[in-house]
Amino acid sequence: MDGLGRGCWIEHVGLRTGVDVPISIGRSLAPLSCGAELWHSANLPTKPHTQAAPPGADGRFVELVREWWPEVARDLPWRASRDPWEVLVSEVMAQQTQVDRVIPKWKAFLKRFPTVETAAAATAGELIELWDGLGYNRRALNLHRCAETVVADYEGEFPETVAELMALPGIGPYTARAILAFAFEHDVAVVDTNVGRVLARLNARTLSANEAQGLADELVPTAAGWEWNQAILDFGAMVCTKRSPECSQCPARSVCKWSGEGADPAVGSAGVSSTQAVFAGSDRQARGELVRQLRSGPVLVVDVAEVFGFDDTERTNRVLRSLFRDGLVVEEDGRLTLP
Repeated sequence: MDGLGRGCWIEHVGLRTGVDVPISIGRSLAPLSCGAELWHSANLPTKPHTQAAPPGADGRFVELVREWWPEVARDLPWRASRDPWEVLVSEVMAQQTQVDRVIPKWKAFLKRFPTVETAAAATAGELIELWDGLGYNRRALNLHRCAETVVADYEGEFPETVAELMALPGIGPYTARAILAFAFEHDVAVVDTNVGRVLARLNARTLSANEAQGLADELVPTAAGWEWNQAILDFGAMVCTKRSPECSQCPARSVCKWSGEGADPAVGSAGVSSTQAVFAGSDRQARGELVRQLRSGPVLVVDVAEVFGFDDTERTNRVLRSLFRDGLVVEEDGRLTLP
């Protein structure tokens, strides 16, 4: 999943101004639509860092990564936005999904559903239709349920606490903090597979979930949550990678307690992705194939086994029941459709 899934980070081709001009990234910045093409480096710091970093080796790690980042930062389309809906869509799409598949999907999705209100007003099936090629279709369903809840309970305004965000459908600890850090610029730390791997290696030990989050929180420089989280995510995706970490070229090698020597402490550590089950021939593949065909129109219940590629009636019924249970399909008069 290195730099591909959540850690799955996306390249943005924007408008290069050709001029190095400092631009405010504070809350006063108006939210940008997905059509806004702004070169991401314009958002990067152009002056020496003055925000307080943690003391000791941790503080030095923060300084080293922040010094490294501006020259290599990836251009992600949502980094030009502070709209929580745009940020949420990007985070949900980027979970366990290849980079090159997300870029056009993110833009197309926001063109169709530019606001949380437009998504809430649509059917769940309309969101699922646009999810084609991204996999894990329940994410689209949860995104729709989340939009409905934000509109109904918060008048279309996203809440600004971890607890309230995590109460929304489909939003877990990482996504809640990502919204706070990237849309609202709060000084909170995000811990995904890339960050979890960096923290384990930096400390040369396998971490529990609470330890990983606590260590991540301690690293966030005051008033620099947006910048720091983007920097450490890029560091994990580009330098401290899963399979071939560039320890010899690492800008933070001097403060890393592992430095590529001995067993990798990131294996089995909190937040770090593990090997996925085989997809071919799996129930997940069968579920996805039925949803894919439903995007083109109804499917007869009697044809489901053929769509699944199963010759096992019990397995066919079990997988179909799971789709009903998740709300991904509905049935009327022997015909299946998207909700």
